[in-house]
Amino acid sequence: MGNRLTQIATRTGDDGTTGLSDGSRVPKTHARIAAMGDVDELNSQLGLLLAEPLPETEREMLVTLQHELFNLGGELSMPGFALLKDEAVLHLDQQLERLNADLPRLQEFILPAGTRSSALAHVARTVARRAERSVLLLAATEAVHAPPRLYLNRLSDLLFVLARVLNRANLDGLGGDDVYWKSERLARAAAED
Repeated sequence: MGNRLTQIATRTGDDGTTGLSDGSRVPKTHARIAAMGDVDELNSQLGLLLAEPLPETEREMLVTLQHELFNLGGELSMPGFALLKDEAVLHLDQQLERLNADLPRLQEFILPAGTRSSALAHVARTVARRAERSVLLLAATEAVHAPPRLYLNRLSDLLFVLARVLNRANLDGLGGDDVYWKSERLARAAAED
């Protein structure tokens, strides 16, 4: 990973190929490039979420996640290279446990709505799921280490839980509860009360 960008407009991709960190060139439509792009988009979505008012603990967690995603992207950019460690997956498990500790149990599916920060966390969650699918698609034809796959799966779960936490944080004066899907079962239960 010794190469650093010194020039952005290189024009070397004008032929529809792009360079990997090992010096090889692949089509921009290659599964590896799609996975790298989805991870990059996910990191950008976290950057957008970081532009919102957030509890400091969650802000620090998101910054750590951005660094880990950058490591994941670096690993994807160099076939056969392992950069994302098992500890990153363990970190997500610990954060999931911490964030879930004070949340009420879900009674029904929730909508990706509520406060702006919660909605942005939900968008990041959906991008994480897409990134996971892209990495799995790459793994179907090339070797991919386990931590990137596990990490993206856990990260989408974490972002779902974070969205619930942010709805309750009330940092923008709109906090409250999850926005529940209005299912027939819930409507019947409410009518019976």
